[in-house]
Amino acid sequence: MAIAAQMINRTKEFFIEIGDVSYFAVRFFKQAATPPFEFKELLKQSYQVGNRSLLLVATTGFIIGLVLTLQTRPTLIEFGAVSWMPNMVGISIVREVGPVITALICSGKIASGFGAELGSMRVTEQIDAMEVSGTNPFKYLVVTRILAATLMLPLLVIFGDLIALFGSSLVEFMKGNVSFTLYFNTVFDALSYGDLVPATIKSFFFGFVIGLTGCYKGYKTGRGTAGVGIAANTAVVMASLLLFVVDFIAVFVSDIFYEL
Repeated sequence: MAIAAQMINRTKEFFIEIGDVSYFAVRFFKQAATPPFEFKELLKQSYQVGNRSLLLVATTGFIIGLVLTLQTRPTLIEFGAVSWMPNMVGISIVREVGPVITALICSGKIASGFGAELGSMRVTEQIDAMEVSGTNPFKYLVVTRILAATLMLPLLVIFGDLIALFGSSLVEFMKGNVSFTLYFNTVFDALSYGDLVPATIKSFFFGFVIGLTGCYKGYKTGRGTAGVGIAANTAVVMASLLLFVVDFIAVFVSDIFYEL
């Protein structure tokens, strides 16, 4: 009975939180569409989002390119299809691996950062002070951060994809004597708008999910210093889970368009 009651309570809490997040998202869209617009704060947050994640995205992308090529090359050699290496690795990186891995890496940096920042501001009553002084804390703190994450993540994905392709081309140059120019020309010839457009669109959604969950957990954090750590940790967990859900929906929808 105790286990059943616990499961029921967990289920209730889950659906309540879904409702809270949905309301938080609706509030974001309303606030983002009405003036005043905090362009200066948006630029500041965009710089911080990119600066936080750039080195990590570059390192991860480079390693992904190396590993994908090293793992795929022996299999293609067995079938005499090693010439298809740039096509296979390039399409897989651009269409799926690059956006998803970059988003997961950024969720660990951005979502946790937003959760910790807003959580500490909530605990130290800085948000309450902004409300008393007549400043709209939701617009100034939340809207700018979500927009910054939404706008910057596609750029980080493109950067990570290029670094991953460079890592892959480096392996091909060392093992297959394939020049960098030939490798990238082959990749770009293999890619189509059907690969680039869905990947770019879902990167915007990934950025929105990361910013939304980080700000939601931080803005709604409980009182006390322990709440800041909980907000940062749960923001990463929720963002990672929602990223996979969004990715599944994006792949499902794009496959429907491919079949038309």
